[in-house]
Amino acid sequence: MKNDSSAGAPSARSRARFPRTLAVVAMALATIALGTGCSSRPGSDAQPPSATAGDVTLTATQRQHIRLYTVAASDYRRTVQTTGTVDFDNDQATSVLAPFSGPVSRLLVSSGDRVRRGQPLAVVDSPDFAAAVSAYSKALVSARNARRLADMDKDLLAHGGVARREAEQAATDASSAEADRDAALQALVSLDVDPKTIRDIQAGRPISRIGGTIRAPVTGTVVEKLITPGQLLQAGSTPCFVVANLSRVWVMAQISADDLASVNVGDPAEIITGIGSKNFSGTVGNISAVVNPDTRSVIARVVVDNPGDFLKKQMYVSVTIRSRRKSSGLLIPVSAILRNDENLPFVYVAEPDGSFARRSVTLGYRAGDRYEIPDGLKPGDRVVVDGGIFVQFMQNQ
Repeated sequence: MKNDSSAGAPSARSRARFPRTLAVVAMALATIALGTGCSSRPGSDAQPPSATAGDVTLTATQRQHIRLYTVAASDYRRTVQTTGTVDFDNDQATSVLAPFSGPVSRLLVSSGDRVRRGQPLAVVDSPDFAAAVSAYSKALVSARNARRLADMDKDLLAHGGVARREAEQAATDASSAEADRDAALQALVSLDVDPKTIRDIQAGRPISRIGGTIRAPVTGTVVEKLITPGQLLQAGSTPCFVVANLSRVWVMAQISADDLASVNVGDPAEIITGIGSKNFSGTVGNISAVVNPDTRSVIARVVVDNPGDFLKKQMYVSVTIRSRRKSSGLLIPVSAILRNDENLPFVYVAEPDGSFARRSVTLGYRAGDRYEIPDGLKPGDRVVVDGGIFVQFMQNQ
């Protein structure tokens, strides 16, 4: 039976191979040190040991692959990207209220129809309309009679036929009757009575029974029809239609508190619908003075031309507002920014002795492919913008 006392101990061949393995590992480490510039033999490109502890030193060959950027103050314009909803231009949109009471007898337009100012929209069987026509007819006759009597008394007064007091009273009555006539005429005008009907009444011609007509107050598009045939209208309170000029609309953009200082009246804006290439240009026309309590944002009203009426009310769009006001700060390329294990930003700055020091920075506004640095750098600093990851790798060795 074989003796197992030597079980687990390395064999003679293994002990002979072990020194050769160590030699191979040592040669590999030496080769890596030579490639990374860590050798300290005379004539190498390694920097002198004067660099601050923790800084990175590179050989001249390695520095050829590093690109630096000199920090300096730069002017730029801020851009605010947000969202918004389309609304009517309320300076060109009108809610049409019923000018008189009564049931709707006929609708003359539908939603989406284009109308002209003064065009009939609906006909109403209105007792208010009939009463206004009757009141004007009576006031017209009374005013004519009162004026004729006043003229007669004036002539009689000149020939001593009546007392002065009677003539003056007749003139006062005529003026009062004419005022009532003018008020009755204004009532007809406010009810949008057809001018031809008014001329017939003034000429004493008989008029047929006609219904009250609701007319368009402005030229535009009927965007809402709020009444139906037979519906009873209340004068001055029942909304009937909404007529809007859709050639121009408002986009209500949501501006956060952080971006509010970057947006001003007159700034150009781009409206992005996300539907093909249907983008529109606009201008900030107003900034609300009230903060929305739900979103904590402020509404910026962007006025937008709307050819073809493409933009519809409540459409959801993206908005890019470009500030006309110049801002100034220290800007560096985005490629210079690295992140540590805690995801905090830092850059590598070239030191006077040729080493590279890690420097924490604060990121401000991003202007295109550059970041504003409010804190951490000063003008004249040279930061690594190409090769920063390699410098970080060398620092971690």
